[in-house]
Parts: sequence; C-alpha cells; structure tokens
Amino acid sequence: MQVIIVKDKAEMGKTAAEIVAGGMRAKEHFVLGLATGTTPIPLYRELIRMHKEDGLDFSTTASFNLDEYVGIPGTHDQSYRFFMNRELFDHVNINKKATHVPDGMADDVEMFCAEYEAMIADCGGVDCQILGIGSNGHIGFNEPGTSLGSRTHRTALTESTIKDNSRLFEKVEDVPTEAITMGIGTILESESILLLANGANKAKAVADAIEGPITATCPASALQLHPNVTFILTEDAAADLKLEWHRG
Repeated sequence: MQVIIVKDKAEMGKTAAEIVAGGMRAKEHFVLGLATGTTPIPLYRELIRMHKEDGLDFSTTASFNLDEYVGIPGTHDQSYRFFMNRELFDHVNINKKATHVPDGMADDVEMFCAEYEAMIADCGGVDCQILGIGSNGHIGFNEPGTSLGSRTHRTALTESTIKDNSRLFEKVEDVPTEAITMGIGTILESESILLLANGANKAKAVADAIEGPITATCPASALQLHPNVTFILTEDAAADLKLEWHRG
C-alpha cells in the first residue's frame, strides 16, 4: 500500500493523472476502471489537458465504470453515463463503444450484472481502477455490510449515501434509492487501484480504510488486501491518520 498526501484537489488530480497516463503509455490496450462524483473531476481534467497538450492517446483504451443508478436512463443529467461523457469522454479520442457504464434501465438487472462481469473478463480485466470513498467507507456503491467477496450486483443505497448525493439533485426525493455496482471482489481483481479522497468529511473513513481492521463495516478497508493500491489524499482527508505517510 502506498499513501501519498498532497496539498489540494488540483495536486491530487495531477498526481493521479501521471500514474494513469504512465499505465496507458506502457500498455497499448489499457483498461481503465472509472468513478464518478466530484472527487475524480480534477483527475479527468488533467487527463483531458494531457490529451490536448501532450498527445495522450485514448484510442486503444477501454473503460468500465464502477456503478450507475437504477431507474434513470443514460440521457438523464444525473446519470453516470451522462457524467462521464461530460467530464471525460467527449473531450478525448476514446472510442465510445469501448466505454462501459452499467445500464440502470436494464429489464433484467441480475442478468445484466452477470454480463458486465463477463465483459470485464473478456477485456482481460481492469488495469487501473479509480475509486473515491464515501463518508461511510463505501467504494463504488458497496455500502457497509457488503460482502468483501461480492461481484457486480444491485444494491439499495443507505440514507447517508442518498443524503450525500442529494446535493446533485433538486430535492432528496429525486435521488434514486438503488444502484448497480461492481462488487468489492470485482474491484480487488484490478491490476492496480487508485483511491482519491479530499475533504475533512472523508477523514474518518480514510483512516478506517488504511489503518483500521479489515471489516465489512468499512468496505474500503478491503483494499488492504490488494498488492498494488495507492491512496492519494489531500491534507484534510488525511487528518485522522496516525502513522507517518509520504507527502507529495
């Protein structure tokens, strides 16, 4: 495990982008696991800059998103497909057919989840999985109590997650109550993992994930089991850590 502490969100994004770009340049057919929410936006903006100014090539890159709300189409402005198009895909030369986001409108969600696992396997697995972390320790939409061996599945969202996400909707009643998410077991099969966190509200979850026991009550603590995981944290998100870690 590597922990890198940086001064702010901009530095977090640049540090993460350098790691991602290095992987893309080293492997022709690179598979990115992507996350949504406000945390990875500085990363995506830096990747866009690298594409436009440094020639970073996305043409042979495939992607799989962690999750999607159940019950809203990809054209909805709060869907994660819409988010990814707006924040990354529309600004780089990635093949949209090689970008995969769970289908929240699938007629048979359980069948779709099995198919999503198969698609990841057919691509050779995820080379680098980007993660955020919820204030309750969730990764993807794997809420506390989720099996650490779980696969892509349908899940109910907790009240705290619905409240956290309600800032993006007109009112809390508009927030979907279910999602499709990669499972923790799926995430742990990635070749490498980058978890990004900023904000004092993430400090306890970050400390529990890095220095606490491995437990389903903090799903992100399962990352301690992975041989190649890097946490990139702003100083406020790292405030509750007790051990000495590298500072960027």
